[in-house]
Amino acid sequence: QVQLVESGGGLVQAGGSLRLSCAAAGRTFSYYSMGWFRQAPGTEREFVAAISRTGALTYYADSVKGRFTISRDNARNTVYLQMNSLKPEDTAVYYCSAGQTPSNLRIGVVNYWGQGTQVTVSS
Repeated sequence: QVQLVESGGGLVQAGGSLRLSCAAAGRTFSYYSMGWFRQAPGTEREFVAAISRTGALTYYADSVKGRFTISRDNARNTVYLQMNSLKPEDTAVYYCSAGQTPSNLRIGVVNYWGQGTQVTVSS
């Protein structure tokens, strides 16, 4: 069992930056690939980024490539999402996730979800 708790969301102007954090409870954090998804009102939850267990592999949605960076610190049981050059269309609830592989996460095969953190980008 892995409990995931996100933090770092908030309100930011377009062009600004935010860093989301996701702290995992449990000793098995390093066994899982980790990912971020987002869901805007009236839309389906969509994949944003994923990272392998060691951090060697990362995947990004085309819409965030070059602007967002996923990273992890296995010693701190934490995964991060650095979001730069934010746009109003990035406004959504962002969810942390854990899964078996980054490829699984990319297609929505998730073992654990966090509760989400709101990101709002004003124009």
